[in-house]
Amino acid sequence: MPITVGQPAPTFCLPDEQGQQHCLEHYRGRPVVLYFYPKDNTPGCTTEAVGFRDLYDRFQRAGVVILGVSPDPPERHQRFKQKYALPFPLLADPERRVISVYEAWGPKRSFGKVREGVLRKTYIIDPEGRIARIFSKVRPKGHAQQVWDALRELGFIPEEEA
Repeated sequence: MPITVGQPAPTFCLPDEQGQQHCLEHYRGRPVVLYFYPKDNTPGCTTEAVGFRDLYDRFQRAGVVILGVSPDPPERHQRFKQKYALPFPLLADPERRVISVYEAWGPKRSFGKVREGVLRKTYIIDPEGRIARIFSKVRPKGHAQQVWDALRELGFIPEEEA
């Protein structure tokens, strides 16, 4: 059954770059930006992550949690995070269980060929744990600002932060 706006977000627990478990339920009461990306240290994924990094202080002041998810192992996440000074957790899903549940796995075109892979997708999850917004076919450049604007539109950003 496809994920739709308004339904409860599928629960998960995944390790970050340090091996610490992050479960969606830990963030109840705060809006969560859950973004799925294909691979650390690739141009598009770096652009997207750096965009969230550059706006991170704003997200943090507004109480918004940012979580990145890819199939890369924690060690690779650790190097990526250090190289680009990423201040938010990068979650490892090498078996692609959460990636699949969140419909971020499927056919994609690369260099003229179609193959299965991680689809760039972002979900805004409201403080009660429901899907508030879905971004499919994400373009990395400017995506963090697009997410910020959506959080503001949804009323999750306090007026003084907007």
